[in-house]
Amino acid sequence: MSLTAGIVGLPNVGKSTLFNAITKKNILAANYPFATIDPNVGVVTVPDKRLEFLENLYIPQNLVPTSFEFTDIAGLVKGASKGEGLGNKFLSHIREVDAIVEVVRCFDDNNIIHVENSVDPVRDIEIINVELLLADLEVIDNRINRIGKKAILSNDKLVKKEAEILNKVKEALEQNIPVRKLQFEEDEYKLIKNFNLITAKPIIYMANVSEEDIQNGNAYVEEVKKYASLEGSEVVVVCAKIESELSELNDDDKKEFLNELGISDSGLDKLIKATYNLLGLATFFTAGSDEVRAWTFKKGMKAPECAGIIHTDFERGFIKAEVMSFDDLEKCGNEKAVKEAGKLRLEGKEYLMQDGDICLFRFNV
Repeated sequence: MSLTAGIVGLPNVGKSTLFNAITKKNILAANYPFATIDPNVGVVTVPDKRLEFLENLYIPQNLVPTSFEFTDIAGLVKGASKGEGLGNKFLSHIREVDAIVEVVRCFDDNNIIHVENSVDPVRDIEIINVELLLADLEVIDNRINRIGKKAILSNDKLVKKEAEILNKVKEALEQNIPVRKLQFEEDEYKLIKNFNLITAKPIIYMANVSEEDIQNGNAYVEEVKKYASLEGSEVVVVCAKIESELSELNDDDKKEFLNELGISDSGLDKLIKATYNLLGLATFFTAGSDEVRAWTFKKGMKAPECAGIIHTDFERGFIKAEVMSFDDLEKCGNEKAVKEAGKLRLEGKEYLMQDGDICLFRFNV
């Protein structure tokens, strides 16, 4: 299941430094094949301490973490929705991602020029968000213009319904309300999804701070958090400079460096986890002596659908799934003890997969 988060922001906010740290980070993961799909797309592993336990238990020939894509989208500027800079090209890239990570400058540095000549994180957020709103408004206006007369003159209920929904979205966008904040019925949501609207995508704000502010943040970070809370969004605090240094270290040196800084997880690890959660994703495992692998699935998926993530034949010929939870395996110590405790289950086609399930799928085609 390939999912992508797009990293956006004004020029010179630390976006590219963070993306470079993301890509370097994965070159060091010897047991996972690093992939750069094209110059601005990197594949990252999702941090998961459960894999270490499973690796020690099964001693597999191969260990494969679950992964996630980040796309570095070049800096947007005011007027991007009207084609300023390379705005139209960049906006089209944002339409292709599943979630947005908006990097916001929350540090002072006279040596790094700010495109707006001063540091004001809320203003910067609003510059980006307004451009995204305007880009969506253009899409909606174009569609309304195409079907407007038909909606008035036709007796086609579907066309009239579409016009009604489009006007609802248009009204919201004109009031600076992103589409993700609107409520839709299931059929309405399916229609809106077809337009791939940027402001319908979930968003995380990444506050880029100086080394001195990594532990406690600063007044700029508080402004970002206050803004984000009004729309129910999350804020992840990072220091791009520190992340760049961490990306050059091996795991042991990285842990020592983080301890010296007084923090438990790197900002990038926090970002990956936050983005994973933002998209409603979870992880199930397959485990054996040949391979231990983590698989990404969307919360709410049933067992056959998750089997299909491994191979379409598994879903087509699904019979049952042997399931044990990671928590039970960790508590009991091994598979045999899980079985003896009556914790190994046979689940059918209606079973909703849970995060941490360890599965063996039975199928016949």
